[in-house]
Amino acid sequence: MRTVFLVFFSSLCWLGCRQMSPQDYQKLPTFGESGVHVVVEIPAGSNHKIEYQKEERRFENDQEEGKDRVINFLPYPGNYGFIPSTYMDPMQGGDGDALDVLVIAESLPTGTVLETKPIATLLLKDNGDLDTKIIAIPVNLEDQVLPIANFQDFLIHHDISKRMIEQWFLNYKGPNEMQLIRWEDEQYAMQEIKKWQQ
Repeated sequence: MRTVFLVFFSSLCWLGCRQMSPQDYQKLPTFGESGVHVVVEIPAGSNHKIEYQKEERRFENDQEEGKDRVINFLPYPGNYGFIPSTYMDPMQGGDGDALDVLVIAESLPTGTVLETKPIATLLLKDNGDLDTKIIAIPVNLEDQVLPIANFQDFLIHHDISKRMIEQWFLNYKGPNEMQLIRWEDEQYAMQEIKKWQQ
């Protein structure tokens, strides 16, 4: 947990000390020294749909009919965010956003940046469009709540957690909004990250 907050607070200090405009989280490097960077938008256990607005460089509650958008389902089962410096180009079948990621860990504040290890890829259809979710764990052992080595370990030793994540994504938008395509492993996840890296 220490490493996550050191990164988070060093970013704040960097911002405060240099007195510059807000940090552009979207343009942080995709890869760190030990893993893949993730920017947390929605902390685990929250129902509020928070998104990073890259033009304004700030995190805001998504709006729906003039009100903060709240997921009408169970809270997020992990920390939800994006992999910086990725862009899923619609011309290549992407959704026009950065690559989505769910980090299995204790709840982390919005704006936390941490290094992660991808362990799986969940492929879904959202209203007919491909929706890719990278599933990851923190690189730092102290921050891990499930010691998952790889996708096979996830399947064999943590299948209930895998099924819970799958069912959450299949139902959080309401019945029949999302369809499961398939699961893929950590190598597929890395291919996706490199494919969409800018």
